[in-house]
Amino acid sequence: MSKHLSDLLLAPVEMAAADKAAAESGIDSYGLMEKAGAAVAAAALRLYPGASRFAVLCGPGNNGGDGYVVARLMVESGARTEIFHLGDPARLKGDAARARAACTLKGQDIGDYDPQLGDIVIDGLFGAGLARDVPADVAHLIGKIDAAKIPVIAIDLPSGLDGRTGSVLGAAFRATRTVTFMTRKPGHLLMPGRELCGELEVFDIGIPGRIIRAQTSGLVAENTPAAWRAAMPAERVETHKYKRGHLVVFSGEASKTGAARMSAMAGLKAGAGLVTIAAPTEALAANGAHLTAIMLHAIDDAAALEDWLGDARLQTFVLGPGFGIGKKARDFVSLLCDRHLILDADGISSFKDDTKVLFELFAGEPRLVLTPHDGEFARLFPDIAADKKAGKVDKALAAARRANAAVIYKGADTVIASPDGRALINTNAPAWLATAGSGDVLAGIIGGLLAQGLPAFEAAAAGVWLHGEAGQRAGKGLTAEDLAAHVLPF
Repeated sequence: MSKHLSDLLLAPVEMAAADKAAAESGIDSYGLMEKAGAAVAAAALRLYPGASRFAVLCGPGNNGGDGYVVARLMVESGARTEIFHLGDPARLKGDAARARAACTLKGQDIGDYDPQLGDIVIDGLFGAGLARDVPADVAHLIGKIDAAKIPVIAIDLPSGLDGRTGSVLGAAFRATRTVTFMTRKPGHLLMPGRELCGELEVFDIGIPGRIIRAQTSGLVAENTPAAWRAAMPAERVETHKYKRGHLVVFSGEASKTGAARMSAMAGLKAGAGLVTIAAPTEALAANGAHLTAIMLHAIDDAAALEDWLGDARLQTFVLGPGFGIGKKARDFVSLLCDRHLILDADGISSFKDDTKVLFELFAGEPRLVLTPHDGEFARLFPDIAADKKAGKVDKALAAARRANAAVIYKGADTVIASPDGRALINTNAPAWLATAGSGDVLAGIIGGLLAQGLPAFEAAAAGVWLHGEAGQRAGKGLTAEDLAAHVLPF
């Protein structure tokens, strides 16, 4: 677990429990609200010193209470400020009522807000305290502010965004800046939440770390080297190629060999000691014309593969990139069930009608890594994919448990999940990484790490992160070949 509180992820219910525990420990909860409001007011004045008006939207709960603190401090700073409230502010309770009483501004109903040029909106309507779609009048207001292109600073979380899943509850503000407190929530990282939050600022309002840490299991976190660095192989002088593992990547037919070569090169760059492409005899020439450091071995059918597997040094395989969908893929996988396998692309699609067979093959210690995008995920896990109440982390974890595999649920917010309940949300991948062949490179990186002895989950998580870093180095306009060339071992 990270030593830094700002690196943790707490779901909204966990953060609410931390707030309650802080109050029960004797910490002044209103003092925490004052600090939160002060952080937001400071951000607003720092970012928009020339604003003609700050429109503070205050909701019916503590997020609204934060808003009243912001409004009071903005007035004290001399900024033109107006409050627009949702519902009857006289019904506020506790700290929120106290914050409203301390603010001398008289508020107006949110329906009276008319966006004007030079406005800055402070969103204190709901924050993370929302479990259902926003009311119709709030959805209308969100649309009006968005259409007017008014900058929004969100308190804790843009209203309308689910802090646990990152999904939109009917409608949500698109903030230019979000100021949250103590820790981030999964919704700050998961899409579309990550984009709707804009720039994210985490402010320490003074809740002790022991209270925050007591409310999180640490099972869901951001994918950073801290999550898997300890599993990486140590670099030793006496290390030789066989100690760094032998990776095998299966090639498709002669006209479909490029994907396997990109996977193989990525595996080599990621640190595997040896890499072999296992190809049909008819594809050897096509592969051989493009390879130097990567070896070739002819494998035409399951019988040839079974014979080759008599070599116990062959422990890690990538199957899927350009391989083809069908019985041959299923037969090969059945022979690899006691080895480490990254099943990607065509390999995944080959089991869309035989998922139970696949999952039963890989019982025991997890040694299978699945790399589905949305469509492939739905083919393997149709019922999980169709669950509208589940977020991406929930779905990835359910899939990992069912498959007894490390599951990489790919996308702009790739989630890596383990059967034991751990999940990591990846954030370092640039938008230009979405290009043909990028997934083939990812499969090869993971294969290279598995070959060096990393457990399936750690290899998957490290591979996703290294893939993102390679994309950053390669830059905009990259091709998959460029990406493979920029892979560096950690």
